Amino acid sequence: MAFENFKESMLSWGKRGTAGATIAGRITFENVSRMFSGVHVINNVSLDIAPGEIVCLLGPSGCGKTTLLRLAAGIERPDHGRILLNDQEVSGPNKFVLPEKRSVGLMFQDFALFPHLRILDNVTYGLQSLNRQEAKQVAKAILERVGLSSYAEDFPHILSGGEQQRIALARAIAPRPSILLMDEPFSGLDPRLRESMRTETLAILRETRSTCIIVTHQPEEAIRMGDRIVIMNKGRIIQSANSKDLYYKPRNLFVARMLSGMNELNYAVVNGQIETPLGALDAGHIETGTDVIVAIRHSDIRLTQSPQAQIGRVLTHQFLGDMSLLELAVHGFDLPLLARLRRDEAALPGQEIRVTLDANAPLIFAADQDHINLGAGA
Repeated sequence: MAFENFKESMLSWGKRGTAGATIAGRITFENVSRMFSGVHVINNVSLDIAPGEIVCLLGPSGCGKTTLLRLAAGIERPDHGRILLNDQEVSGPNKFVLPEKRSVGLMFQDFALFPHLRILDNVTYGLQSLNRQEAKQVAKAILERVGLSSYAEDFPHILSGGEQQRIALARAIAPRPSILLMDEPFSGLDPRLRESMRTETLAILRETRSTCIIVTHQPEEAIRMGDRIVIMNKGRIIQSANSKDLYYKPRNLFVARMLSGMNELNYAVVNGQIETPLGALDAGHIETGTDVIVAIRHSDIRLTQSPQAQIGRVLTHQFLGDMSLLELAVHGFDLPLLARLRRDEAALPGQEIRVTLDANAPLIFAADQDHINLGAGA
C-alpha cells in the first residue's frame, strides 16, 4: 500500500519537458563583503556562476550561505565589492538595482506562500508585467507542470508539505527568471518525499535552463544536484569544484569532513614516509618532521581474507539498512576505526577480521592546515 501511494505521488507530477525555457543569466560576485555588528558574515567572496549552471552552497550553519543568497537577490546590500548580472553591476558602490528589477527568482526555506490567496493567485503574484488573463494562462501551465492544476482555486493550507514546495517552485519559475535562488528548499520534507522532490526539481531546473544557486547543509543533496559545489566557512569560500574533485582532491581537512565521515590519525613525516599499522604512506610534498593528519574515510576501509592484512576485531555493529557502521579495534591503532560497509560485507561484534584500505585512501593533510585562513579562492 505504501509503495502504491508513493507511485501515485510521483505520477501526480506533470509531464517533463513542459516547464518552458528562459534565458539563463551569469552572476558574478567580485570581492563581496557583508558585515553585521562589526562581524564579517561574508568576507571578500569572489565567485562567477555561468549561465545555466546549478551551484550548491554547502557549509555549516552560520557560514554565510543564506546571506550570499540574499545579496544576490538584492535583499541585502554588500558593504564592499560588487555583484554583477550578465556583466552589469546590480549591487556595488556605483549602483543598486531593486530586487524586482533583477530577473531573479527566490524560493524561501519556509516556502512563504500567501495564506489568504488562492493557489493560482500565489503563482500569478510574480507575473505583474502580464495582464490578468495572460498571467493566469502562464500560472495554469506551470501548475500543470508540477502536477497541481486541480488545486488552482484552493488555498495553501490544504496542501501537504511536498505540495506546498511544488507551489513555491511554480511561483519562483513562473516569471522565467534568469537566476533562481533556492534557500534549503527540501529541509522541511520527510526523507522519502525529499528524494522525489530533488529528482523532479532538478528535472524542472534543466527544462527551464535557469542559472540556479541552492543553499544546503546536506552533502548528499549538493552532490546530487550541483554541477558545482561551493564549500563555505566563516563567510569565506574554502573550495569550489565539481563533486568528484571535492571528494578526491579536498583542499583541506574541513572540506574532506564536509563530504564524508573520517577517521583522523596523527603522525609525523619521516624521510618522505608516514608509517602506519596499515603500511607506509607516501607523504608527497610534505617535508620531513611535519606533523600530519591521516584521514581515512569510513567507506574506504575494507574487510579482507588476505593474510598480509592487519588483524582486528569488531567492537560494535550498527545496522543502517543497506549499509552497516562497524567500530573496529585494529592492531597498532590506539583508537577504534569506524568502517561503513555494505550489509553483506559486515561482520558481527566479537568476530576477528583483517583490514585493508581502498586504493584511493587515505588523505594526508598538514596538522596545522585546518587553522590556515585559505581566503576566497576556488
